[in-house]
This record gives sequence, C-alpha cells and structure tokens, in this order.
Amino acid sequence: MEERENKRSRLANKRNKRFDWVIAFLYGIFIIFAAVLIIYLFFIQVIDIKKYKVRAKNQRASQNFAVRGDIFDRNGIKLATDDVFYNVFARRADYDDEGSSPEAIATALSPILNISKADLLKKLNSQDRIIAVKKDVDRNTAKKIALLHLRAISLDKKNTRVYPQGTMAAHILGYYNFDAGISNGIEYAAKDKLEHVENSVKYQKTQKGKIIYDLSTDPVATAQNPKGKDVSLTIDAAIQHVCEKELEKMVVEKQALRGTVIVMNPRNGEILAYAVYPTYDPNNYKKATPLQIKNWTLTDVFPPGSTFKTITVSSAMDLGKINENSTVLDTGKTKIGNWEIKNYDYDIRPYPGHISLEYLFEHSSNIGSINVARTMSPKEFYGELKKFGFGSKTGIDLPGESSGLLPYWNIWDKGIHATMSYGYGTSVTAMQMISAVSALANDGVRVTPHVIKYSPEEEELKIKRVQVVSPETAHSVTRLLAKSVNNGRSVIKMDKYNVAAKTGTSRKPKENGSGYTPYAYTSTIGYLPASNPQVLVYVMIDSAKVGAIWGNTVAGPVFHEVTTQIARILDLKPDKNTAASVKNKGNN
Repeated sequence: MEERENKRSRLANKRNKRFDWVIAFLYGIFIIFAAVLIIYLFFIQVIDIKKYKVRAKNQRASQNFAVRGDIFDRNGIKLATDDVFYNVFARRADYDDEGSSPEAIATALSPILNISKADLLKKLNSQDRIIAVKKDVDRNTAKKIALLHLRAISLDKKNTRVYPQGTMAAHILGYYNFDAGISNGIEYAAKDKLEHVENSVKYQKTQKGKIIYDLSTDPVATAQNPKGKDVSLTIDAAIQHVCEKELEKMVVEKQALRGTVIVMNPRNGEILAYAVYPTYDPNNYKKATPLQIKNWTLTDVFPPGSTFKTITVSSAMDLGKINENSTVLDTGKTKIGNWEIKNYDYDIRPYPGHISLEYLFEHSSNIGSINVARTMSPKEFYGELKKFGFGSKTGIDLPGESSGLLPYWNIWDKGIHATMSYGYGTSVTAMQMISAVSALANDGVRVTPHVIKYSPEEEELKIKRVQVVSPETAHSVTRLLAKSVNNGRSVIKMDKYNVAAKTGTSRKPKENGSGYTPYAYTSTIGYLPASNPQVLVYVMIDSAKVGAIWGNTVAGPVFHEVTTQIARILDLKPDKNTAASVKNKGNN
C-alpha cells in the first residue's frame, strides 16, 4: 500500500516538473517575442520613421486625372477633344439633421438636376452606403452643386472623348473609350503622345476625398487637369468634306457597297483627305456596325484592274525594255492555255496592230499590257513591283494595315505573268495603290504615306523615301498618261489642267477565291497639274449596281469633281496653256 502511494507521488512530481518546464518554456518564448516586438517598434518609430511616413503619405496621395490631347487638322480645325462630365453621389454616413439631411438635399438639388423632389428623396433614402444621384452632369451644373457646400454630396469627374465635326474623318480619327481603354485610328496610333503629361500635379486627400492643403500645395494647380500633347494631322478639313460628300453621293446613286477617295501630296506623302464609306459617328461608335467602323481600305485587298497598267509600263521602261516612243503589238485578243483574254473594246477594235504606249493607256489595252510585261522576266517584273511597294505594308501611321498579296516570281506561270500586267495577278489595298503611283508623280520617289503632321526630327525617323524608278521614267509615263487623257473624251479630263490619270475596272472575286461575283471594282487614279504634280487622287468604288459600271462612269465623275474642288481650294496654278511644259519635262 505504501509502495503504491510512493509510486503515485513520484508520478505527480514528474507531471508537476513537466508542467513547470512547459510554463517556463512558454514564458521564455513570450519574453523573446516581447523583446523582438519592442525592438521592431523601436525601428519603426525611431530609426525607420521616414519610410513609413512616405508610405502613409502615398496612401493619401492623389492627382487630377489627365485629359487627352486634342487632334487638329492641318489648318487648326479641332477634330477631337476631351469633355469633362461629373457623377453626383451621396454618402449616407454624412447625413445630418441640418443642411445635409435627405430632405434638405432633395430640396436644394431638385431644380439644379431637373429631377422631382420626390424622386430625389426616394434615391437619397436608399440603404446603400454610396448613392448614385445622377450621372454625366455637365461642368456648369457641377459648379452650381459645388456652391451649395452639401457635406453629404460629392462630385466625381469623368472624361468623355468628343468629335466636334461628327462623322468627318471618322476612319482616320478612330474612337476612344475611357472606361475600357479601347481605341482605334489615330486615337490608337498616337496614344502615347495624346496621353503624355509632362508636369503632373500631385497632392494628398483625406479618406472622404477632401484635399489636404499644406505649404507645398498649389491651390490653382489642384483645380486644373493636366493635359496630354496635341496632335496635328495632314488632313485638310475642306478637302476632306468635299471627298466625303462626293463619295457618298456616288455610292448612293449607284447603290454601291462601299467606296473611298484618298488625296495625297506626292511630294511629301501627306494625306490631305481620306474618305471611307460607309462611315460612322465616333461620338456614338457603339451604335455603329462592324462594316461601318472597319477601315477596309487598309485591311481588305482587291485586284486593281487597269490602273495597274501604269505600273507595268513604268516597270518595263525603267528596266530599259521599252521607251516613251516604243510600240507594242495589240492583236485584240490572245489565248493562254484554254483561257482567252480580250480587250474590253474588242468588238469595236478587233485588231489594233502595233500601238503606241499613249494608245495603250487611252484605250486601256489588255493585250498591249501583256506584251509589255512579256519584255520582262518574272523575276525582273516582280523586282519592280516590290520597289513600288506591292506585297508590303506602306508604313502609314494607322493601325491594321495589310501587306496585300503578291505571289513570288518563281511560282508565276504564263497566266499569272500575263494577268499581272493588267491588274489581276495581284491583290492590293487602296493605300498601296496610291502609294505606288505617287512615285510617278514625284520624280520616281515613293514617300511613306502619313496622316500625322510630324516635326522635322520626327519625319526623319518615320518617313522613308525610296527611289522606285528613274526621274526620266516617271516623267515619260506622266507625259503618256496626260496625253492619253487629253486625246480622249473621258470625264476625268479638265479644262485648265493637264491630268496624268488612268481608270480601271476589275471583276470582284468571290470570298472563297473560286470564280467571280457579278460585281466590279471601279477606280480612277491620277495627279495634277501634270507639269508639276501637287495632288494625287485615288477613287475606288466597290460593287456599283446601277447604270454603266466602268471606272470612267462610276469613279471618274467623283475624280473630276474632287480634283476641280481641290484645285480651287489649294489655288493650283493651271498648266493647260503650257502643254509644252508637259511635253518637255525631263528633257532638260
């Protein structure tokens, strides 16, 4: 019995000792933790105080939101700008029994917001912590609300992008959505510049959004919004308006699917006008269809048709295969394999015989063009086309550009070689076509097309100049084109100006690439005055359905009206009375 009691006593002592050891261990841990905590707090509050002051300051830091820069045309007409709206909110936590009670707030705001007092009271009595009273209030209304000094009411600024000219130049400007950060056109291409703010003003705010003023706070700067850099375009609003009006008129009259008019200064690559139809209002871009928003002139490709004959003749001439006075055989039709190719006027002129290049352009001879192309090997012809920019992006400062389709020379058969000569062997974008022909109007030099007006320093980095053909070749083709227009009765002929131009019509391929639709692409491209080209115009209309469907009858009238108005706007010097200058240009 005594032995059992001793055993219990030993076990109890052992448990007590173990318990005392655990308590001592926990006590030691507690002492260590307390010491570490004291040291940590010492470092925070005494040694490292600056770091946490900065962190606390940053939590209170704020700055006015930046507005995007404005976009102007070349003459200072505003095309895009920011407008500021305000959202009105109420904070339930700041309601009181005096000036900021729901009753008092409703009474004060009802006449300003043009909302009935009963409706306002219903909103203000919501159980939400933050109550949206009204959204998109203009600046003047916001000022009236601010003057009331209602403690429970706050105003939240909001940016909205506005396009004062409506639909004008919509596909150049694009659009901008502040909420989603989505943009298109110049709004996208020049995003970095439009949003670049050099001197951003920072200050501190309380939890409730009140500005904390100290000696370093500039009260004037806190009331202003920093602004990004403005962007000026090469577009001339007057010319843009003319192009858009004439294009829409013809598309509607001919019940066409779409169309474009592009105007360029071939000397420096500046786009003076860029009309795309169908169009949309960037102020309400969310209501536009994908077809309206899409700048298909950069993304979609098509066979250029007879306008491409200018490129074929220029290529052969630059390679020394032909010259300005050369003649080529035109049999009216030819056969390649099982495929027969005819001139469009074969029934009238079945066998023209040996024709001049001037005749080739005037009568748009397919067979003549084929025989010019045959003077070049596929490799030679392909090399010239690459210099003109086909199969490559032009480098225009707008998003979404396609490279077009130009098959490599080593897969050309006789059919591709032949059809390439009159604009069926390749597919181009509208921008590629005007860029290529611009070289003929600029002493053989192709300049990167662009819609942003660059400083000399920026231009040196962004704009390329490529010698495509010799100046002599460019002048020779210009003379041939001008003579062909003057000799004929085409609508593109002008009374006061020599115009170097070519029309074109090409059948529209099916979307799956197998065969053709019943529709056509009709186009006209040319420049004036031919003696000293200042303006290059390209008109293309897709799928006209009414009347005679030819480049001369659909695109031609638009070209004539647009060039007539441009000559007036730019006060171009007539050269019709100095036809000799066209004849002799390049012979000096």
